[in-house]
Amino acid sequence: MQTIGFIGLGRMGKPMARNLLRAAYPLVVHNRSRAAVDELVAAGAAAAGSRDLATRADVVITMLPDSPDVEAVLAGPGGVFEGARPGTLLIDMSTIAPAVARRLAAAAAASGLEMLDAPVSGGEIGARDATLSIMVGGAAAALDRARPILQALGKTIVHVGDAGAGQVAKACNQAIVAITIEAVGEALVLAEKAGVDPGRVREALLGGFAASRILNVHGRRALEHDFRPGFRARLQLKDLAIALAAGREYGAPMPATALVTERFGSLCAAGDAEADHSVLMAHVAESAGLHWQRK
Repeated sequence: MQTIGFIGLGRMGKPMARNLLRAAYPLVVHNRSRAAVDELVAAGAAAAGSRDLATRADVVITMLPDSPDVEAVLAGPGGVFEGARPGTLLIDMSTIAPAVARRLAAAAAASGLEMLDAPVSGGEIGARDATLSIMVGGAAAALDRARPILQALGKTIVHVGDAGAGQVAKACNQAIVAITIEAVGEALVLAEKAGVDPGRVREALLGGFAASRILNVHGRRALEHDFRPGFRARLQLKDLAIALAAGREYGAPMPATALVTERFGSLCAAGDAEADHSVLMAHVAESAGLHWQRK
């Protein structure tokens, strides 16, 4: 089996790396903090820095917070591009700007490397249970090579298009998620303010055209006042900034996305940056004079 290098062992990356070990892939890992590395090494992985990891791996996966992190790890001094052999496949599963994904793919090709952008949706639960939805940009032949690996990480793998297309799809996903959280919060707050049981309203809506995973999962969070992370609000804000920048770049007006971006900016500034992104619904409630006691 191909040796996989995995860089970025955070809330998403660590369970994803564990799933690769469960699938019996030889694994070399790297992370900025050491505790997660030691945990994976105890489970059977090896450890190395970015450049050395790349010299040992046939496939390198990155799962990092933002565009500058990915650029530094891949193209910076002592990075993956310096160590990778021609023919190495790079799979960036972070959420970054489409323009950066395209630029890195071009730099990889100039060095004889293949690269896919393959951001994911499904959160920490999806990472743990290997049920992620994976949106892939890049060459079809590279995806054919990557598919067995991705199948150890997710259950829905869609080839969206050429380099950067996966990141465009993720920007679309994050806009829909954020706007829907706002809509669900407004609906449940309206029910409560009108003296109607919001739990019953949610139950009724789940049986109709308004049904969604946000209404199901985050609607329950709202009813239980449980906004422990999860996917952190500050990361939702970062992803929305990417979506808005893409909208400006390609001439796609995104007024609802702009509005909900302002909402997330405000709640992060108010101290909820580390809460689950569903905490937006608590702020909707507070703007209506409701004060939910959070867990």
